[in-house]
Amino acid sequence: MPDIHSRRRAALRESLRDIDVDALLVVDLRNIRYLTGFTGSNAALLVHAADEPNAEGLTVFCTDGRYLIQSERQVPDLQRVIERRSAPALASLAGADAKNYRRTGYESHHVTVEDLDVLTGAAGDGVELVRAPGRVEKLREIKDDTEVEALRMACAAADRALAELIEHGGLRPGRTEREVARELENRMLDLGADSPSFESIVAAGPNSAIPHHRPTDAVLRTGDLVKLDFGALIDGYHSDMTRTLVLGEPADWQRELYELVAAAQAAGRAALRPGADVREVDAAARQVIEKAGHGDEFPHGLGHGVGLEIHEAPLLSKIGDGRLSAGMAVTVEPGVYLPGRGGVRIEDTLVVRDDSPELLTLTTKQLVVV
Repeated sequence: MPDIHSRRRAALRESLRDIDVDALLVVDLRNIRYLTGFTGSNAALLVHAADEPNAEGLTVFCTDGRYLIQSERQVPDLQRVIERRSAPALASLAGADAKNYRRTGYESHHVTVEDLDVLTGAAGDGVELVRAPGRVEKLREIKDDTEVEALRMACAAADRALAELIEHGGLRPGRTEREVARELENRMLDLGADSPSFESIVAAGPNSAIPHHRPTDAVLRTGDLVKLDFGALIDGYHSDMTRTLVLGEPADWQRELYELVAAAQAAGRAALRPGADVREVDAAARQVIEKAGHGDEFPHGLGHGVGLEIHEAPLLSKIGDGRLSAGMAVTVEPGVYLPGRGGVRIEDTLVVRDDSPELLTLTTKQLVVV
């Protein structure tokens, strides 16, 4: 999809001209994938900020010999350098043509102090390396149609995997958390996922009160709340969903807790609109829980951006910053956790739209009794 990547690079160039640099040295592999389509494990990209038509001719991609054929196929529209030490090679190239790369930005949030010393030495005295953090990540906050479709596919795989797990009796007393997690992940793979988005959380009984519990050999028992937080990775894009179920008829306190979290989650979803302050979105859900007297038992933010990373901007939190825009993909995931008893979290992946958010995770949010 060269046209998509070319358009993304054009948007980056406009951003770079705002900070008065001649080029940006991109070293983060997710950002390189976003800008070129390359999926290998070693690369760097030097994006020139010049106006078209010269910009693409001054933009250079570098990888090593292992990816010679792959890079020909995935990055056919840029000049390439084949060199194992990709970032220093491009810094050296900039130094050799200092008139075109005199002020070159670099991803200071991804470059170590030691790496910067190497880049500075490679670039030489004719090039000034300028801190330029977050320029690509800012573009990535707004998903284009191709990205949203990948997210839809990832969410659909996760939805179907959970449905199959339940339909085939995979959630039942006597199984361990690890067994359930393994089956859930295998079902996502069978449904087309490249991998799970992250290590799946399966937390039963008192363990469901631990927000990021890792599956153990704990045995599921009748009467347990079972919290499942999982996702599928497709074409580089992550889905993220949490559902909390109960094994057997729920106790009154479990039903009440579930209804509280469901109300908070609905309030958070309703607050997703272009222009909304991320802290106000968090507050819309948080105040529902606080009014019920459980504010201290909701210890994390309401949600986060999701895309090429499972956690990316924006952060929906009382310590977040910024406002939502149409096209942002975010999670909404309030939870209440009662130590020693159990917890409930309900999470969806959604895309902010001008009218109302587009829901990508379609599994029911009614309390499921297994």
